[in-house]
Amino acid sequence: MTTGEMPETDPDPQIASTRGLSRQPRQTGLRLHRPPLVTNISAARWLLLAIVVASIYFFHGFLVPVLAAIVIALASWPLRNRAAFGLNLGRTGAAALMVLVLVCFLVVPIAMALVYAFRELRDWISWAIMVNSAGTPTPRWMVELPQVGDWLDVNWQTYIGRPGGISEIVQLVSGSNIGAIYRGAITAGSLAFHLALTLLFMLITLFVLYRDGDKFVAQLDRIGLRILPDRWGRLSRVVPATISSTVTGMTLIAIGEGVILGVAYWLAGVPSPVTFGVITGFMALIPGGAPLCFTLVSAYLVASGSPVQGTALFVWGTCELFVVDKTIRPVLVGGPVKMPFLPTFFGLIGGVKTMGIVGLFVGPVLMALLVAIWREWQREVAEDEARRASLPAEPE
Repeated sequence: MTTGEMPETDPDPQIASTRGLSRQPRQTGLRLHRPPLVTNISAARWLLLAIVVASIYFFHGFLVPVLAAIVIALASWPLRNRAAFGLNLGRTGAAALMVLVLVCFLVVPIAMALVYAFRELRDWISWAIMVNSAGTPTPRWMVELPQVGDWLDVNWQTYIGRPGGISEIVQLVSGSNIGAIYRGAITAGSLAFHLALTLLFMLITLFVLYRDGDKFVAQLDRIGLRILPDRWGRLSRVVPATISSTVTGMTLIAIGEGVILGVAYWLAGVPSPVTFGVITGFMALIPGGAPLCFTLVSAYLVASGSPVQGTALFVWGTCELFVVDKTIRPVLVGGPVKMPFLPTFFGLIGGVKTMGIVGLFVGPVLMALLVAIWREWQREVAEDEARRASLPAEPE
């Protein structure tokens, strides 16, 4: 038997796939076998994608409390380890203690401040309705201002002091009358109930993270090493440090500045000091927000006939801000990412617009993560370029 008379045998499947023979019909016995249109691997991938999409659709309402719980857990993880292993409370005991401390020293004071601020805001709206119905003369301190007192008096009587003036301004700005805004402020109970549910879900998620966080981290490390074997070691260490430094350097210091300056407003005789303290705390999340707040309040006190209180408030705010920025903030932050102004501003505004109050914490952290990943990429590129420059030139 010659070579040309030998029967043809089926080629190896790997060789056939490289030569394009796997797409051809293959003889198996007496039947002609064709490859399936949808393989088992393709069907599994599409099924997994459908499950992920359905999960996102049904559980997207829990995204905000879960993200908030992850941020708080990563920021306070060293305290959790100290409570679990240093105090010998165990994982469950440490989780219960951490959640209890968070509720007592963070959630309750913020909730009380927001409720009190809402009451003061309701008083402002009631005053605006009264002025809108009957009108009011220009305040004396405003008329007595040098250079601009007469101009403010004319504009006050034209736009605010006359009956119906505030309603026209509100309708021009928002498209609704002041009565509708007042009814909306009164019927905001549904929003408060939704916020309470979000807070409850966040606390439950936080308890689970404190208790079983070690297992979650081990599983993430196993998957991360499979996806990014060369970079996961660095990125997995940068992310927790970034979140911890961002939360500590922004949110905790902002809360402290709001409380301290709120007390200063009360001592200086500022009307509605709690409301202005809450506003100052929120504005302190933005670089330059706290100085703007206490400067405007100080200017109001000086213009309203209290120059001593206004000057004292401005001096106190300046000293307090200098101490915080020069001593406390560098010690607390000290992380790998020092956020510039623009990413911080975008993270704050985008977080509030997307997630509401919780976005004050989540938005800046997500922006800080983007900045950390960008800087890590730049570092890798710089190291690669330095390595190439140190290699000897190849001979021609």
